[in-house]
Amino acid sequence: MVNTILKEKNTVKSMEDIAGKENVLSSYDELYAYSTDSTNITNPDEIAEAVVFPLNTQQVSKIMQYAYLNSIPVVARAAGTNVCGACLPKKGGIILDFARMNKIIEINKNNLFCIVEPGVVIEDLQKAVEKFDLFYPPDPSNLKVSMIGGSIGLSSGGPHTFKYGSTKDYIIDLEVVLSDGTVMHTGSSCSKDVTGYNMTQLFVGSEGTLGIVTKATVKLIPRPEAKRVMLAYYDSLEDTSKTVNEIISNLITPSVIDLIDQNTIKTIESFYPCGMLTDKAAALLIEIDGFKENLDKQYEKIIEICKRNNSSYIQTASTKEEEEKIWVSRRSSFGATAKLAPNVVTEDVVVPREHIVELVNGIKQICDKYNLKTCIMGHIGDGNIHPNIALDLRNPAELNNFKQAKKELFELALSLNGRLSGEHGIGCEKSEFIEKALDPNNLNCMKQIKKLFDPKNILNPGKIF
Repeated sequence: MVNTILKEKNTVKSMEDIAGKENVLSSYDELYAYSTDSTNITNPDEIAEAVVFPLNTQQVSKIMQYAYLNSIPVVARAAGTNVCGACLPKKGGIILDFARMNKIIEINKNNLFCIVEPGVVIEDLQKAVEKFDLFYPPDPSNLKVSMIGGSIGLSSGGPHTFKYGSTKDYIIDLEVVLSDGTVMHTGSSCSKDVTGYNMTQLFVGSEGTLGIVTKATVKLIPRPEAKRVMLAYYDSLEDTSKTVNEIISNLITPSVIDLIDQNTIKTIESFYPCGMLTDKAAALLIEIDGFKENLDKQYEKIIEICKRNNSSYIQTASTKEEEEKIWVSRRSSFGATAKLAPNVVTEDVVVPREHIVELVNGIKQICDKYNLKTCIMGHIGDGNIHPNIALDLRNPAELNNFKQAKKELFELALSLNGRLSGEHGIGCEKSEFIEKALDPNNLNCMKQIKKLFDPKNILNPGKIF
């Protein structure tokens, strides 16, 4: 059967033979829908030939054998919530959508790991392990829909990254299908493993350009016993930065320390009222977690530090409902910004924390220069800032202004010893800037690695480079 499939030149029929007709889409409308993501980029000339929902690793392997033999591009897709164009079929070909490979295969409480398929939704994974008093910390803002496969591809993070790290810190083994259909494992379920090169980390963040992830073993940690959440408001952006630095210098590591600027606060209150103070320049969302006995002391110290650094009002949560209300305000930032214009583009840059104020002020100046509405928020603890820019991408003038602003935004971040992305990835949206961001020898090594793993350039072509 495999040999017959490999020789078949009709891609759709071959995919139906491998995965079953019920797991293959081929009409123009279906192909167009799955050839887009959250980047707001649509190109009628760049659509897939077939969308396949594989059910297991064996099917993925056969599909890659077919694609390799016939030099057909293959793009792995999870929920399509990325904002860098990482799963757009720039060269057509086959889209592998992993929504139907969504099993949590094993939760191992004794050894603190979990084995999952790439289509598992991150929030579902978190809730499943919490039943065992375990914790999977990475929490991208779209965790209710985003899947672990996409999270691995982009090494996504989230608010809890400051204390706990991002996706890359929790992946200890991957089952990967290579470009020619070969299946390999990259690590083990051991908590420590330096047996040879760290191949697992090579694939994490590679955006499906080196191989297709079909299973992942993720590290778990014990769930914190308790947490406290607060919002501290400021009349000055500089005071927020001073507060963060003093908290850290006092040997306190909040689980979350996020910045929300005034435009974001006003926009949230306009569309999803949560009782935030709209007359303040910025707010810090601070969460601490751990053993109950330790939280009161940390909490009191943080309140003291916030006040010493001119926090004009501090809102604290005393119930789970109040905690949820604060978190709803934080997670509503993108949706609220989307109400301002037909489109919203979320950018993602990261700088050393000492340059946060320069970065935020610079972003505001750039967006004002090009008459763009922007709401700025992000993970101030680790220097990762997200400007949400509202505009009409169908308006040629606004689109051109956005392109110019984006270029200057990236140049600003690089000038502050920063990077193009902290957690969203490069995709096709930032690939033209990567040569400015990386050491030439480093970039050359990356390209050689890509050629070694993907000699025919069929794995998500047009991304990163």
